[in-house]
Amino acid sequence: MFFLCYSGLHSQTSETTQKGKTDNMRNWTFFKKFIKIGACSTILFSAMTFATLNTSTVHAATATSLKLLDSSKDYIGTPYLFGSAPGSTRTFDCSSFTQYIFKGFHVWLPRTSAGQASMGEKVAKGYLSVGDLVFFNTNGRSISHVAIYAGNGKIIHCSSSHGVTISDMNTSYWKSRYVTARRVL
Repeated sequence: MFFLCYSGLHSQTSETTQKGKTDNMRNWTFFKKFIKIGACSTILFSAMTFATLNTSTVHAATATSLKLLDSSKDYIGTPYLFGSAPGSTRTFDCSSFTQYIFKGFHVWLPRTSAGQASMGEKVAKGYLSVGDLVFFNTNGRSISHVAIYAGNGKIIHCSSSHGVTISDMNTSYWKSRYVTARRVL
């Protein structure tokens, strides 16, 4: 685009006379000012737009959330059992796992993933912090799975195929099923 604009200005003003050279210099100076103003306006507009859209606050992992994550890792490999009894550590389903882990940190959570999705404060996906609850639609109808955000795009959860495990939530499977996240710590 720059070349087209400049060549257009250049071809219109390329006279061999002194007046033509002066006109050419004026046009070139005007063109440079125009580009600078346009670039500055674009940057300013972008900054104002993104500043007003971004109202979330970034939260770093806290000592408590890191302890919660360490505690949840102690259960990696624990088998999955749908409807597992609350408080049991022999088996878990996704929501009994999160309920049990958070109870150890004095946070009460409902028994189901859908119930847990109404607790705490909503968190935008781009502002997840270690210890946040992350919710997915795995049944095609509604929220049906909950996990704990472990940082760096990872979740720790109890899956029906692997029991308590760590997964990458940036895989196509989890990305397409992501619903929301909540901060309860």
